[in-house]
Amino acid sequence: MICQIVNNYSVLLLGNKRHTQKMTILRCILHASKRLSLARNLSPITSFKSHSVLPCHTSSKQQFTTSSPLQHGEYEWQDPKSEEEVVNIEFVDKHGTRRPVRGKVGDNILYLAHRYAIEMEGACEASLACSTCHCYVNDPYFDSLPEPDEKEEDMLDLAPFLRENSRLGCQIVLSKELEGLELTQPKATLNFYVDGHVPKPH
Repeated sequence: MICQIVNNYSVLLLGNKRHTQKMTILRCILHASKRLSLARNLSPITSFKSHSVLPCHTSSKQQFTTSSPLQHGEYEWQDPKSEEEVVNIEFVDKHGTRRPVRGKVGDNILYLAHRYAIEMEGACEASLACSTCHCYVNDPYFDSLPEPDEKEEDMLDLAPFLRENSRLGCQIVLSKELEGLELTQPKATLNFYVDGHVPKPH
């Protein structure tokens, strides 16, 4: 019934050119509101002020700011804000060369390696679609890491030179408990070129 009343007044306003003035439209709305109110046992609208516009109030105290979210790997390029955030770890490449790295809480191992030009490819950009960031985690830190999920385990099954302490670097995030962590890289990963060329990080 309510829809029928609204439709009737829509036809009136659209079909009769004489009813295009503002005050006429307001009277039609007033009359329609009375009929709608009677049908629904509500108090009808009693009056309209011509050309009345309700102001939009906004509080001057409400201020909104936006900032661009960090892209993959951008966080790792930021230096620690304090010594409390620092996590010292060490990378060992396939030749046995040791590289101490000063990381921070929240750093992803893959992107931290990219920052310091360590050969950890990460071809899938941490999307768990490859095993090119495969590394070995030394004791006792291996047991302190969260258990790998099914996707990581599937990728590790494809990694050459798999060991019991194998993990994907892209799934390791630094915390203060990982101070002194040692990560050793395998002799090879699946996505490296046969001629020894190492692709640049994405």
